[in-house]
Amino acid sequence: MEQRIIYVGLDVHKDTIAVALAEAGKRGELREYGKIANTPAALRTLAAKLASHGWRLRFCYEAGPCGYGIQRQLSEAGHECVVVAPSLIPRKPGDRVKTDRPDAIKLAKLHRAGELSSVWVPDPAHEAIRDLVRARLAAVRVLRQARQQLSGFLLRHGRHYNRPAWTLMHRRWLAGLSFEHAAHYIVLEDCIAAVEAATARRDHLEAHIEAALPDWSLTPVVKALQALRGLALVAAATLVAELGDITRFANPRQFMAYLGLVPSEHSSGSTRRQGGITKAGNGAARRMLIEAAWSYRFPARIGRDLLLRQEKLSKPIRDIAWKAQERLCRRYRKLAHAGKLKTVITAAIARELSGFVWAIAKQTRPEIA
Repeated sequence: MEQRIIYVGLDVHKDTIAVALAEAGKRGELREYGKIANTPAALRTLAAKLASHGWRLRFCYEAGPCGYGIQRQLSEAGHECVVVAPSLIPRKPGDRVKTDRPDAIKLAKLHRAGELSSVWVPDPAHEAIRDLVRARLAAVRVLRQARQQLSGFLLRHGRHYNRPAWTLMHRRWLAGLSFEHAAHYIVLEDCIAAVEAATARRDHLEAHIEAALPDWSLTPVVKALQALRGLALVAAATLVAELGDITRFANPRQFMAYLGLVPSEHSSGSTRRQGGITKAGNGAARRMLIEAAWSYRFPARIGRDLLLRQEKLSKPIRDIAWKAQERLCRRYRKLAHAGKLKTVITAAIARELSGFVWAIAKQTRPEIA
């Protein structure tokens, strides 16, 4: 006798989980089960109770701040569990009611219909690297804010440094500034201390990222991506940590769409209108690619730093990287001569660069533990 399938929708919160059940088939029963505590013991009891009826359980819940612990626990227990992308859940335009019970029922119903899109679930080691990378991104944001506060203070008082800032010479220039009131010196020193503390925090985290790479299964992909111009160690590690297994994308177009680098479109009949990029998917990964794309405004060449990064890489990977340089540098010049905005050019270069990232990832075999 074939085992009956039950689709279980979980609306997860910090303290509770709302549970709904949907039996397989179009006319299968759809009902609320109730609420349980958001603890491993309560979840284990729920799964054991439902499985005791001889049902095959298929769980789903939305990705959110509670992480992937529920998915890992249920998978280890032998049950199917997917984590759903919240932005891709179908919603009715007129639906203005959002409570735990309807959300759980909706998840179970849509999971049964096969209309949910799952996200890639990292293993605990990968998630640890991702947390480290995101801590570094937070440190960079704090550093940027501290520098802006210092620059704003200097601007208000008419102090202008007309050379590249944040260098040793700039720091000496700051030490030589004079003000009329003693309070201004206190503000200046406080702003400088904030910048130096944020810089030290960023550098400290970057050193930890580099130290953690040897034990990471995706380190070969990080090393291979450094063959590309604009993707040094930290940028490549951030990209791989945020995206995970890039080879799960069937083709470059799918990868570009996931990154939100494809143009939005509103077409009807014979009218076709394209707008700005969709900005869907992972924002941190998209930002890394756009920052890397700025380097292609210069002529194609292999500098000393890039040569050192490529030394131990295979010829196919180096060939892909050089092909990327030739194509993207030429593409940048062509768009610039056409009068396109620099931001538009950079987004276009980042989109094509993501295709080369996908190609290099396909060439690389990560060390799966």
